Amino acid sequence: MLVLLNSKHLFLDCTVHVVENSLVDNMVVYPNFLIIGAMKCATSSLQEQLMLQSGIFMTELKEPNFFSDDKQYEKGISWYTSLFTPKEVDTLYGEASTHYTKLPTYPETITRIKKNIPESSKLKFIYVMRHPIDRLISQYMHEWTQKTISANTDINEAIHKYPELIDYSKYCMQLQPYLDSFGEDRVLPVFFERLVDNPEEELERICQFLNYPYPAHWHQDLAASNVSSKRMRKSEWRDFLVETPGLKTIRKRLVPHSFRERVKKLWMMSERPQLSVESLEYLETIFDQDLRKLGCWLDMKSLCCNNFKDLVKRKKTPLFRI
Repeated sequence: MLVLLNSKHLFLDCTVHVVENSLVDNMVVYPNFLIIGAMKCATSSLQEQLMLQSGIFMTELKEPNFFSDDKQYEKGISWYTSLFTPKEVDTLYGEASTHYTKLPTYPETITRIKKNIPESSKLKFIYVMRHPIDRLISQYMHEWTQKTISANTDINEAIHKYPELIDYSKYCMQLQPYLDSFGEDRVLPVFFERLVDNPEEELERICQFLNYPYPAHWHQDLAASNVSSKRMRKSEWRDFLVETPGLKTIRKRLVPHSFRERVKKLWMMSERPQLSVESLEYLETIFDQDLRKLGCWLDMKSLCCNNFKDLVKRKKTPLFRI
């Protein structure tokens, strides 16, 4: 972190802040770290847990997607830095945008990071992975609710029709550009399954990677965020009825809660999508190739779909070594 204060230079550690007239309120802040993915791997929950740690600032806007999405990038770097409201000079600043590891959909991300963040070589990245097929299924459910995938497209058809379902679970493909551009010591691998089983330990590991100087605490009372199975399919007229202030009050007073819950289920998947035996074999062939490479990077040389969950739960995750 480089701080410019009344023309005097104080060199600290992580990113660049500009302080004018000694007023913290006038600081221009760039992030120290980015949670870059993967999609549907508890990045929302991790963001919320980090936000609750004293001395860590996370943007209230989840998924700014500034460096990935053209429409967001067109808003300009001033819009992006305005998302970081300074509290004190020694605070760690971060944001979470899973679009940053969605190749080939968003190919300009790293170029834009390097162009816009001063001393981007000191930036740190957190990448959360999950069993690739579980992640794919969760994404399918998410895209179904967003109407990206049509209601009558079965998951066994979707894996061939929507290549991003597979691409976003090819972790080495998504990570390689970051490792090449910023170095192995700047990217922290985290596994969803280990985070669920050992949240306190994993949060401490993440905070140590960020050089966070205080004890980290996982808040168990915080519910999981952005759970695909609880999302409802988009509906403009339903959202109008639900969110319009006057109608919302009437609905809550006159319509029983039990009835409202039954109606909500009409817009939700009735059961978890099931992959056929043929589809599972097809996906395992693709993902096992990627996982073999990932396993070599993480000293888990036998890593594959069949042993993924057991291995990542048992073995503490080291930094990448490629």
